[in-house]
Amino acid sequence: MRILITGAAGMVGRKLIARLAKDGTLRGQRISALDLHDIVPPQAPAIEGVSINTHQGDLADAGAAESLVAWRPDVVFHLAGIVSGEAESNFDLGYRVNLDGTRSLFDAIRLGGFAPRVVFTSSIAVFGAPFPDVIPDEFHPTPLTSYGTQKQMSEALLADYSRRGFFDGIGIRLPTICVRPGKPNKAASGFFSGIIREPLNGQEAILPVPRSVVHTHASPRSAVNFLIHAAGIDGAAVGPRRNLTMPGVAVTVGEQIEALERIAGPKATSLIREQPDETIWAIVKGWPTRFEARRSRELGFSAEKSFDEIIHAHIEDELGGKIASQA
Repeated sequence: MRILITGAAGMVGRKLIARLAKDGTLRGQRISALDLHDIVPPQAPAIEGVSINTHQGDLADAGAAESLVAWRPDVVFHLAGIVSGEAESNFDLGYRVNLDGTRSLFDAIRLGGFAPRVVFTSSIAVFGAPFPDVIPDEFHPTPLTSYGTQKQMSEALLADYSRRGFFDGIGIRLPTICVRPGKPNKAASGFFSGIIREPLNGQEAILPVPRSVVHTHASPRSAVNFLIHAAGIDGAAVGPRRNLTMPGVAVTVGEQIEALERIAGPKATSLIREQPDETIWAIVKGWPTRFEARRSRELGFSAEKSFDEIIHAHIEDELGGKIASQA
């Protein structure tokens, strides 16, 4: 089993690599080779019996994708992309990375004449307001951001290339992944993690939107589980609608903060400072809130049941089970 991962240096990519290294298998087959690609050098772990190759560059560059798929991977995890806030502020870069790079990869596979399983990370940003209280699987994507538009266009390519038999694609629309470890990124959704991560480290966090904002979340642990499950799922069971909205936990920002206080105490929540940001609010208020996610659940995808579980997953996975702020 040979696996290609684009965006391998990103947070989800690194966690996926760690999971594959731990499991040693995918789809019931022993992993023999990993090809790791990103715009910056990916970290290559040493895995006994597995050939690991790192590749650095821009997928949209001429010949870049062709050189990656020349190895004829059995499974491709396409995680590469720039985040929502950056895609909105830098129009050209967003389309180059999130759309042109994706099409280059898909076309390289098509022209390579083999048909791997392709798992593509899309986003709930493909949906735009107005919304029903709970968004059903049949709700039409109408993105209201450049990022969401780029993801929707890539979803359409994935579905069409799968229909034509060029590859066997599964698109997973990720909810906001929270709590993201490490430093803040340029995602407009970054504060959802920041208001948990920073207080748990004894640091101040900025909340740029009202506490009434409702959003759906899943942990990085669940994101990796989604990817692994998508790699092995029966394509015939998915059918022609190849892009699936993943399950998650829908809560208000206020409920996030209440969960933090239950776990870490009022000393932690006192570190959250409300500072409205109109630029972030303009993006966030056009995002979807709650999802039915019936199809993905029926196909075996699962996530946390409460935001408390999401916080505990972060404490266990990133903080060694210990927190800096307690009552």
